[in-house]
Amino acid sequence: MDCLQMTWGNPPPIEPTEPKQGKAINPEDLAGDSESSQQKALFLWAAQSVGKYPQLAYMFAVPNGFFATIAQKGKMKAEGLRSGVPDIFLLSRAWKGIGYVEGYAGCFIEMKIEKYRNRKDGGCSEEQIDFINYATSAGYYCKVCYNWMEARDTLIAYLEGKL
Repeated sequence: MDCLQMTWGNPPPIEPTEPKQGKAINPEDLAGDSESSQQKALFLWAAQSVGKYPQLAYMFAVPNGFFATIAQKGKMKAEGLRSGVPDIFLLSRAWKGIGYVEGYAGCFIEMKIEKYRNRKDGGCSEEQIDFINYATSAGYYCKVCYNWMEARDTLIAYLEGKL
C-alpha cells in the first residue's frame, strides 16, 4: 500500500506472525571461567528453581567486587558498601516441609573461581574471613563455593535442612 493512500481510517491489515522460538538457556551455557559467569549460572538456576524452592526468590547478590570509578566507589562506600561481605545472601531460614529448621538465620555464599580452591584461605581476603567468621558466630551459614554447581548443592542442602 502506498503511504499516500493510507489514512487513519484505513490502516493496512496486520498480519499475525508466529513468535520466534528461542533456545532455552541453561546454567551450563552461562558458566565460564570467571566468578561472574559462575554467579550468573547460579542465579539462572535459582530463577528456574523458584517453583521447587520458593525461598530462592529472596536470594540476592552483594555488589562488592564490581569495577567502578573512584567517585562511584566513594559514593557506594558512603551508602554502606563494605569490604568482605560475601557475594550472595539467601534471606531465609532452612525449611523442612513442616516448618523452619532451628539453626541458621540465613545463608551467605562467597563465590571464587576453581583455581583459588587450594590457595591460602581458599582465595578469601582478610576482610572476607573476618566477615564470614562473624556471620557464622551470629547464626548464619557461610560457605565458599568454587563453581555454580557447588553453590547450588549448598543452597539445596541448606533449604532442605541437611546442613
